[in-house]
Amino acid sequence: MSVLYIIATPIGNLEDLSFRALRILKEVDLILCEDTRVTKKLLSHYQISKPTISYYQHSKLLKSKYILEELKKGKNLALVSDAGTPTISDPGAQLIDYLTNQLEDLKIIPIPGSSALITALSISGFSADKFVFLGFPPSKKKRKKFFQEVFDSKYTVVFYESCHRIIRTLEELDSTLQIVVCRELTKKFETTYRGTSEEIINQLKEDKIKGEFVVIIQRNK
Repeated sequence: MSVLYIIATPIGNLEDLSFRALRILKEVDLILCEDTRVTKKLLSHYQISKPTISYYQHSKLLKSKYILEELKKGKNLALVSDAGTPTISDPGAQLIDYLTNQLEDLKIIPIPGSSALITALSISGFSADKFVFLGFPPSKKKRKKFFQEVFDSKYTVVFYESCHRIIRTLEELDSTLQIVVCRELTKKFETTYRGTSEEIINQLKEDKIKGEFVVIIQRNK
């Protein structure tokens, strides 16, 4: 029986790769990567030499069929994204759906680890008993609807944002909301900002706006 491992990789600090993930990466026959160049840096750090192929959001069906044939041959594969847990705002869900419909006896095993949204939630100080994760805000269409959903939520809301749009996004948020913004989690310049949207904008403008951001929102108590 072939196995497809869904492996979480570090979101920044390479020491966050689990012992189990390290072992599995050494054992599998092939590693499916969001970007082979990024994954090879991780593999090189741990002196792992394994074949890799790219599998990303817009991979064609032909690539999925190739992966299916490798599994039919009895090979064990691993799926990784550039950083964090595959399928969480990263490629993978479509592939898993396709493979499970094609191979009834395929075993899919999760190897848990880093996730930016969970890491950020853990230090937010906001209630995480129930929360809503919304991925990335639309860049153009449906932005108004997205932020109305944020404001209407009775639960803590988490979403991602890029350095190119973080200021614009904060400007579109209601000023009554309590916000935590995490930047470059687990990396050298990791920073956490807390306050209203206006307060955080002022803090950000004093820093270099680089890296990726996790935004966490809760209504005033």
